[in-house]
Amino acid sequence: MKNPKFWLILCGDAVLVVLAHYLAYAIRFDSVLHGEPVFRQCTGLLPVILGVKIPTFYLFGLYRGMWRYTSLNDIVNIALATAFSSALIVLLVLFGSHFIGFSRSVFILDGVFTFGFISCHRMFIRFGYLHLGNGSGGLYAAEPVEQKRLLLVGAGDASARVLRELHENSQLPYKAVGLVDDDPGKTGMKLFNVPVLGVIEDIGEHVRRARAQEILIATVVIDKAKMRRIVGLCQRTQLPFKVLPTMGELINDRVSIRTIRDISFKDLLGREEVRLEQEKIGLYLTGKTVLITGAGGSIGSELCRQLLRFSPGLIILFDASEENLYNVQMELRHEHDGVGTIAILGKVQDLRLLNDVFRRHRPAVVFHTAAYKHVPLVERNPWQAVYNNIFGTQLLMEAAIVHGVERFVLVSTDKAVRPTNVMGASKRVTELLMLAYSGSCWDGSLCPAWKRAQGEEPSPPPPPDPHRHHATRFMGVRFGNVLGSSGSVIPLFKRQIEKGGPVTVTHPEVTRYFMSAEEAAQLILQSGSMGEGGEIFILRMGEPVKIVDMARELIRLTGREPDSEIEIRFVGLRAGEKLYEELITEGEGIVDTHHEKIMVLRGEKNLSCAMLGNQLEQLAQQAQALDSKGIKETLQRIVPEYRPDFTV
Repeated sequence: MKNPKFWLILCGDAVLVVLAHYLAYAIRFDSVLHGEPVFRQCTGLLPVILGVKIPTFYLFGLYRGMWRYTSLNDIVNIALATAFSSALIVLLVLFGSHFIGFSRSVFILDGVFTFGFISCHRMFIRFGYLHLGNGSGGLYAAEPVEQKRLLLVGAGDASARVLRELHENSQLPYKAVGLVDDDPGKTGMKLFNVPVLGVIEDIGEHVRRARAQEILIATVVIDKAKMRRIVGLCQRTQLPFKVLPTMGELINDRVSIRTIRDISFKDLLGREEVRLEQEKIGLYLTGKTVLITGAGGSIGSELCRQLLRFSPGLIILFDASEENLYNVQMELRHEHDGVGTIAILGKVQDLRLLNDVFRRHRPAVVFHTAAYKHVPLVERNPWQAVYNNIFGTQLLMEAAIVHGVERFVLVSTDKAVRPTNVMGASKRVTELLMLAYSGSCWDGSLCPAWKRAQGEEPSPPPPPDPHRHHATRFMGVRFGNVLGSSGSVIPLFKRQIEKGGPVTVTHPEVTRYFMSAEEAAQLILQSGSMGEGGEIFILRMGEPVKIVDMARELIRLTGREPDSEIEIRFVGLRAGEKLYEELITEGEGIVDTHHEKIMVLRGEKNLSCAMLGNQLEQLAQQAQALDSKGIKETLQRIVPEYRPDFTV
């Protein structure tokens, strides 16, 4: 109420309410001034009219909005407030005089005029901001902005949102000059007064006629062939072109001209939008404390962003990389106001730190994404896979049991299926640990192999108790390569293309499964809601992609031709690398779930913790001795399908 603009708008509404009331009487009785009794009746009702309508408008929130952004919702709110106040006035007159001497049509006309005047009042304010001001602030002249002539591909909802934003903010550096669409029936129509010029196939001609300077692909495309066709047509125009992010990249479906970006390989994958069961996910996340290990990585940081829509009570960001942890903490703090976060800098194999974090913050859900993932590096330093991937995971699982975590989701990889490298074998061991702990076989002693490796003598386990069990639900999620992650080839290819090549590919036939970080994070959250304990969820990755085809597409996206302008050079498979990856081992017993993108492997729950414990003791000793050959031999005994490369 200290805002002078509030009083200005309120006084304006009061004048308009009086005018509406006067016009209602004037129309009903030809002229109010010619009939003294009618005039007295009209003026006598004014205190009631003002005393009911203005407070009602206030209670309905008509003075709490930002009038420069008046929308259809505000008009609906005005209609409801007008109807309610008119009904209340009619009731007061009915109880006061039983409508004797009053015309019913006056109150109908009064309500209609009130709604019209108040709505026009709000729209006039918006019009003033849009056309007399700078479109984003007060009513004053702004410095003119140089605007590029923009042609939009697609005449649907996404384009409508972009055009609305361009219309409302003259300070944006774009001016829409036309649209093109696959539907010829839209040709000649207008969207926010911008014409649909024709079909996409003739985009070159439309660019010339509209004198466009840039192209924006603003259409929802889930078919990779269609997207590649659109990109190819845009490339022929030799104009710069950009794309709106996919729905999976946008929290709460925020499409904005400010979010446009250069086209990337993931736009050509043609991945369908993930259907999330919001209520089920919300049941285990809303208001809960959630711990994410590897929170600064590609998957961990995207999990943080996707979590926001489910309103967790607190997000614990756990990462060993200072820079990654700082970046995700600053993003959540400055771009997503009101989110409670705590940043923990440390390693998951630090048992004292883990116990302190779990004791202080009592997380209810743990997403374990932290791991060493780079195949050649881990192949040459296998003891780090033992320390970080295996024992780090085991310590985290045992801490979750001790401190009563409700759900523990292990993020695994397709490289755990028939592994040919240490990284894949170590992740398969973590899957086996997850299955073992799901069977409630833990005896209560904290990771004796790890403690002995650190020079500590583990405390003896308690006496066996056949009724011992814990409440933590363990589950795993297995999927392929994530675009842009630390182990992805895309950043390497981009650097090589920027330098003019050559782009190095290991083998002409090597294939991989790919998905975006947004899709991976959404499916991890979905899987977490489905697990009862002991499942390994397999995410459907679609069709595998040839790496050489990916390299060629990335080169074309820069406007150059592969092989002629940018050389592609084959350098041979790296240590521990497969020609192709698998998501499923034959005979694993994979079954479909009710979710179209998720399958499940219900693993055995009778795995022996004692047997795993003995082998983990050997791994701990071999890791301490930096015994590469011994580590691989022990991993092969734990994972019989593992085929190690002893030459590295």
